[in-house]
Amino acid sequence: MSSATPNAAGYQPTTVQLQVLQTASEFAYQIWESRTISCQTFLRSYPLEQTLTRQQIDDLIQDYTLDENYQLADETKVMSGLRHLRTLLMTRWIWQDALGVITLEQLTDELSEFADGCILFAKDYTYQQLIAQYGQPTFMDTKGVLHIDDMAIMAMGKLGAHELNLSSDIDLIFVHQARGQTDGDKAQGTRSIDNKRFMTRFGQGIIKLLDNNTADGFVFRVDMRLRPWGDGSDLAIHLSALQKYFTTHGRAWERFAWLKARVVGQITPPFYDELQALIKPFVFRYYVDYSAFAALREMKSLIQNQVAQREDLDNIKLGAGGIRDIEFIVQAFQLIYGGRHHQLQVKACLQAMQALDELEYLKPPTYENLQAAYRFLRRLEHAIQAINDQQTQRLPHDCRWQRNLAITLGFEDWNALLITLNRHRDNVTVPFERMVTERQIPAQDDTTLEPAELDEQIAQLDTVLTEESRAQLQTFWQSKMVANLSDEARTRLDDAYPVILHALLAHQEQQQLANTALPRLIALLEAICRRSIYLVMIAENPNATVELIPMLSASPWIANELARYPVLLDTFLQQRYRHLPDKPELRDILRQRLLRVEPDDEEELLSVLRLFKKNQVLAVAASDVLAERPIMKVSDSLTYIAAVVLEAALERAFAELVKRYGYPIGQDGDPVTEADCGFAIIGYGKLGGLELSYSSDLDLVFLHKIKERGMSTGEKSVSGMKFAARLAQKLMTYLNTQTRDGRAYEIDMRLRPSGNAGMMVISCHGFETYQRDKAWSWEHQALVRARAICGDKRVTARFCDIRRTVLALPRTLEQVRIEVTSMRIKMQKHLGTSQWQQQAGKFHLKQDAGGIVDIEFLAQFAVLAYSHEYPSLTKWSDNVRIFEEVALLGIWEAQVCQDLTDAYLRIRAATHQLALAEQSLLVDEALWQETRMLVQDQWQCLMGVEPAQEE
Repeated sequence: MSSATPNAAGYQPTTVQLQVLQTASEFAYQIWESRTISCQTFLRSYPLEQTLTRQQIDDLIQDYTLDENYQLADETKVMSGLRHLRTLLMTRWIWQDALGVITLEQLTDELSEFADGCILFAKDYTYQQLIAQYGQPTFMDTKGVLHIDDMAIMAMGKLGAHELNLSSDIDLIFVHQARGQTDGDKAQGTRSIDNKRFMTRFGQGIIKLLDNNTADGFVFRVDMRLRPWGDGSDLAIHLSALQKYFTTHGRAWERFAWLKARVVGQITPPFYDELQALIKPFVFRYYVDYSAFAALREMKSLIQNQVAQREDLDNIKLGAGGIRDIEFIVQAFQLIYGGRHHQLQVKACLQAMQALDELEYLKPPTYENLQAAYRFLRRLEHAIQAINDQQTQRLPHDCRWQRNLAITLGFEDWNALLITLNRHRDNVTVPFERMVTERQIPAQDDTTLEPAELDEQIAQLDTVLTEESRAQLQTFWQSKMVANLSDEARTRLDDAYPVILHALLAHQEQQQLANTALPRLIALLEAICRRSIYLVMIAENPNATVELIPMLSASPWIANELARYPVLLDTFLQQRYRHLPDKPELRDILRQRLLRVEPDDEEELLSVLRLFKKNQVLAVAASDVLAERPIMKVSDSLTYIAAVVLEAALERAFAELVKRYGYPIGQDGDPVTEADCGFAIIGYGKLGGLELSYSSDLDLVFLHKIKERGMSTGEKSVSGMKFAARLAQKLMTYLNTQTRDGRAYEIDMRLRPSGNAGMMVISCHGFETYQRDKAWSWEHQALVRARAICGDKRVTARFCDIRRTVLALPRTLEQVRIEVTSMRIKMQKHLGTSQWQQQAGKFHLKQDAGGIVDIEFLAQFAVLAYSHEYPSLTKWSDNVRIFEEVALLGIWEAQVCQDLTDAYLRIRAATHQLALAEQSLLVDEALWQETRMLVQDQWQCLMGVEPAQEE
């Protein structure tokens, strides 16, 4: 129960104070206007001129969570009380900040203490509720002694460093001690569950109390994405799993995150010591940590690339010279030198900065500039967030709030504020640019070209260009676009041009293809000149630019992608295609980028998913062009990229719906969790068969194991069926929506049960019934190439069981032969070459007789015809391993299988090259006669019929 009862002797602010509040915050002034008596009473007890102690904050939390009888209230009233208290405190903090009666450190400390107090209250409240149901979680130590399993709540980021701002979310990680069971006893009305489930519900309960947005608002937005493995993993991790993660999977960027990690409240000393013994060596190395330099360069590059992508000067955190740049500078020094200097093992940015100054890692002017910029930017951040109680770091566009913001911060007008802001940004940018820098110098030994003056190089290029190319180049330089460039952009173009000239001449020297590359290069320059930061990238990366030109001449597809999405240029100039990441690396790259997206920023989420996909696919294409990687490796990489995007989209979509509706009920009667979400994505076609190409769409089917009529756990609950359907819709939005960055993927759902007439998502039971009783033979053919991609492991395991059972159903050889042949004839009639194309000597690599579809159908025929007798045939979804298995089992001769595999890979490699060259799959038949005849002969031998003759 709140102590803020009506009191005539409440606090009465002056007219000036009220004017200051109205100028500073629409949110806080509305609270004052609508709840004047509550605010007056609260401020009488806790005046603006005074600071709050932790004890006072704890007393307030206790006071606002009591009922009318001064007993601990039920969950609904507790949530309401905490939210009312947060509103009053926010009003008070905003007012204090606007009046200048509280320091930056005191404000962030009080905000952090309030967050700690709320977390500990929520932890104790939820724990008491859970042990009443399940008993206490326990575990056995190595000596066989039974202990109570405790959970440490790790505060990360700003909360970990006691730097919380006015509208921060709170980054948390839950760590418990060990696996075990609760000591629930049915005789006492409790039931035993394993510690993993207990800790998951423990975490869910804490998040619900703090994060759920009710009619009264929220207390703190809780962000759990920094936990090991991120979204989609268990909410809580035990110590031995955390140790294994740090040892095997922990990335350099995660060391940045754990640098600020702090245990909220008290845990037992042995547990605390074990935890610190894991964290400290992960974050800090005893010797000067030179191994961190490469990772720091990568992180710095990521920051710079995002700034270039956004061109977001309004963002005082993420823009150039913003808060993030300051934190990067300070934390980079901490990571490299913190193992040797304990003074650097502090969490707060200002404290660490001071230690760097004392240790002389920062020069005095740099230290003064950085700490002044940090204080200014944090104060500005608070003032921006105070306007509408929003988690934002963007400068307002509204003239009224620009003026109000300037007045609140003590400036005469908006322009005066911007002058100061830009001065601070410049003071940050200089040391940031110096950090772990690695500027390239042209490698003259890469080419036989002698260094020459610009005029000489222009003349030299003129001699190798065709008349048409010279005209195109002259048209570019005389275009309105170039004429209308700003002075800065024109200077950058002039600086980049010698590097471009050098690269073109080098390409001509090596491959004589400057005339092929030039028109594509001009298209790229036209795309990037107006966002001239990319010209700087070219000027500063001459060696990489030399490598870029051959790709433009080799692949119009690559050239067009770069021209359409210049933001992808950074990947090329950093030559990331030299190493194609495996699936875990891809997952980590995307996770890093998604951690920079605010949980409710859907526009930025869509952008990150699309640019990640395009960057990685482009890197594969570049690797394909330059390194001539085997076709299987190329397709594996493209398939990994799709799988990682699907995983991330599912995790984020699930989290969004849980925030809105709570958790749906699984078919076992318990709410699902992040790690076991009751939903899975199944890949068909090229995705299922591990043979994606550069422009492949994704054939998907969505399955669930959610109780369809059960209601979700949220305040605004929906049925399990609605939850699953909305999750599928949200996924489609994330993947299929057209934005300025294009689509992530084209999604095709026509292979789901009943096709376009069917539900978008179906239960495992419904899927099994359909496959057994209603599916057409061609749908069983499609099932051969189906594969679980991501989602709940229980759902994916069930799908695998269903697939195995259905494919191994007894079928006669003749029945399968007739059905497969019939479908092949239909496809060829509709999709193969026309009669006049055949007469012109054309052959469609995919659809014509002797093409890739014939080979795929032979693999599917083998699985459907023989799996009842040889169940191991159902193991694989890709053609190559199906043929290997067929040969191993002796069903067909090994040479036959090898010939089909070789033909399949030869045709697939050609389709990839044609895609990169933006050419049709309709080719000259004469070039493929031998391969085509081999496939047709095998079809006739194995199937007993020749599709081309079945008209």
